[in-house]
Amino acid sequence: MNDISMRINADDLIRSALKEDVTSEDITTNAVIKEYTLGEVYLMCKQDGIVAGLDVFARAFTILDDKTEIEFFCKDGDKVVNGQKLAVVKGDVRVLLSGERTALNYLQRMSGIATYTNFIVQLLKGSKTKLLDTRKTTPNMRIFEKYAVKVGGGNNHRYNLSDGILLKDNHIGAAGGVAKAIKLAKEYAPFVRKVEVEVENLDMLKEALDAGADIIMLDNMSVEDMKKAVQMASGKAELECSGNVTAENVARLVEIGVDYISSGALTHSSPILDLSLKNLHTL
Repeated sequence: MNDISMRINADDLIRSALKEDVTSEDITTNAVIKEYTLGEVYLMCKQDGIVAGLDVFARAFTILDDKTEIEFFCKDGDKVVNGQKLAVVKGDVRVLLSGERTALNYLQRMSGIATYTNFIVQLLKGSKTKLLDTRKTTPNMRIFEKYAVKVGGGNNHRYNLSDGILLKDNHIGAAGGVAKAIKLAKEYAPFVRKVEVEVENLDMLKEALDAGADIIMLDNMSVEDMKKAVQMASGKAELECSGNVTAENVARLVEIGVDYISSGALTHSSPILDLSLKNLHTL
């Protein structure tokens, strides 16, 4: 995440998170630290994984005080191990204490997503299938969570409803069928937009292919039907497999030959990576 992108898109969200944690004052810190005191604290890794969100971690402190200094010993996407010192944060002790939880919440969450995503990516290694995330993100965390997926080696599906056309079951029901929904989408959308449609069986797949869908999502279909779908769609449309895709069952999907596998679990079920700020001391 480059600095311009973070400042334009993420600053307001980080400020909101800080406001959530400090509504009037940090009463504990103010009770024990009466005035400016220079200090530093170490960012320590307590679990092996992939780190993501270092810029966001830093920004949580520099929003509170732009004189805060952060020296990193790693970068986003690096493999980190238990016991590794990842950074030193130096500045007003009051800022270090008040910003600690928000900064860690972002970094732990994003690093957990990157770690889990990378695990799934390794299971797909050697196949043509690309791993995608979904819109099943934490409210107001999408920019951070989708960035973490990319750091982990995955790929982003559409960012939001304005970003692409995906006709799901309720859109199809509202339109009056697969073919009608695709026709309406193609008439409405700019010609540069691809049209993706969700199908639940091979009959719907055939209808979508005949109607000219660019991408077809195979939703919760059996392995046997997905194999047939790959044969039917060969050269006509790209295929995406979706529905309950987790580390436990992704291995069986590798040999099917779909172009994409999308998994909501990347963002809604990844455990955090255990990180902490330790050894705060004055200078």
